[in-house]
Amino acid sequence: MKLKLLIAAVAIVVVGCKAQSNDTAPSVTNTWLDKPAAEQAQAIRNGTLTSEQLVTGYLARIEERDKKVNSILALNSNAIAQAKAADEQAQKGTFTGPLHGIPVLLKDNIEASELPTTAGSMALVNNRTGRDAPIVANLKAAGAIILGKTNLSEWANFRSESSISGWSAVGGLTRNPHLLSRTACGSSSGSGAAMALRLSSLAVGTETNGSIICPSSMNGIVGFKPTVGLLSRSYIVPISSSQDTAGPMTANVNDAWLMASVMDGVDVKDAATADAEDHLLPSLEESMLATDLKGIRVGVVRYRQGDNPHVLSVYENALETLEAAGAELVDINDFEQPDSFWSDSYTVLLSEFHHTIDAYLADSPADIPARNLEALIAFNKTDKKELVLFNQDIFEKSLAAPAIDSDEYKSALSLVQNTAGTNGIDKLMQDNGVDILVAPSNSPAFLIDGVYGDHSPVGFIGIGYLAAIAGYPHLTVPAGEVKQLPVGLSFIGSKWQDEKVLRIGSVFEAKHGAYVKPGLLPSRLESPELEDIVSGQ
Repeated sequence: MKLKLLIAAVAIVVVGCKAQSNDTAPSVTNTWLDKPAAEQAQAIRNGTLTSEQLVTGYLARIEERDKKVNSILALNSNAIAQAKAADEQAQKGTFTGPLHGIPVLLKDNIEASELPTTAGSMALVNNRTGRDAPIVANLKAAGAIILGKTNLSEWANFRSESSISGWSAVGGLTRNPHLLSRTACGSSSGSGAAMALRLSSLAVGTETNGSIICPSSMNGIVGFKPTVGLLSRSYIVPISSSQDTAGPMTANVNDAWLMASVMDGVDVKDAATADAEDHLLPSLEESMLATDLKGIRVGVVRYRQGDNPHVLSVYENALETLEAAGAELVDINDFEQPDSFWSDSYTVLLSEFHHTIDAYLADSPADIPARNLEALIAFNKTDKKELVLFNQDIFEKSLAAPAIDSDEYKSALSLVQNTAGTNGIDKLMQDNGVDILVAPSNSPAFLIDGVYGDHSPVGFIGIGYLAAIAGYPHLTVPAGEVKQLPVGLSFIGSKWQDEKVLRIGSVFEAKHGAYVKPGLLPSRLESPELEDIVSGQ
């Protein structure tokens, strides 16, 4: 049985406080900052790297790289002291766990005792609960240091139908580090952008429907949305009891595996985790990793691949890599879903949000101005920041949504879960005799638009919505680029097939090796290679 230890709160910091490295702190090369977290952890164990070097190095990098991107919302002012303490343990040959001394960033809807948890909202700016979410307690029990909190789409992008991904009243706007005029997507915008810039060893995001996968794909990193119930959701600002989950956002698949294996486990406060003990991920060891995909049948989703020729070219190259690794490809050309699917899925989220947010706000031990959704709506009307860019029509619709004990809600939930799961992903895999489904994760990042809000001119592609609604595992891995913007490849399995999804994704990553380095350019028209074309010279 995997033991998950709780660690007490020891630090208090102020939102927006950015901890600084001291002048005498040991230096670390950028090469170490860019290495996998698993390799960093091993170096700490063998004495060739210290946690203090990592933490001070990342703090300096944040100061250097994040000014234009704005991915970091708050930093833990005790991170350096905690790193020094970890190094003192290491010098004595004592290591807390597989992430000893490794810095981690948390999306700011996840509670950690060191910092307030705001969900980007002014209503929660003083939400100092003094609690660690169980997944954070698990990270700390493994030796991790909470470096800080990342910005997010406010309320995880569930406040307005005309919202701007990456914006919150507390943190401002997070931009895509590849092209700053483009969206970082959401709602885990800051975690995606921060990992693209390599501002920490690891980061955590959350997803209800696309909030890990989209920012991971559009920022060019690995994102893993596990089976709902593998990781606890306690002390995470909620949207949906049937779809919410946290998950790793990392530089590579093996780090995502390592991180998920640390965070997973049963939580008596979260009924969804009741079966997690039977599906815990094994500890990651190199000897366990597959080196090819022989015998693996891959379902190639064609009906949601879109028609952008540049994206299709990236997709085909990725499929060639899978085939060269030994996989057998099977095209899947169609899928039908009930006419009411989208409206019913929205009903489910509206109903569940009203119920879960009321419970979260009522439970917070902090001094906050709203204890239910109705009071939250009223608060937003009085705040000078909250409603300037867009409204709160989702909040208002949620307030009027069917109760979770109503027949309307139960019918909608049954329809969408069966459509996405049993009659969706499961049936597609069974009917085609495949082990996994692949598709483009999404289109390249669209422009940030302060007038109309989020909209993609080429539409949203892939089948991530099925994995989200079914609660099934979904991994995105960088597959290539379209005009300097990353595009990811999705790997989707059935419930509890998390290990299989990670194994196959790991082989693809090793064989394909796509990495798009952020250019921090204002727009593509400022690209050096386009200078003569744009200027007319």
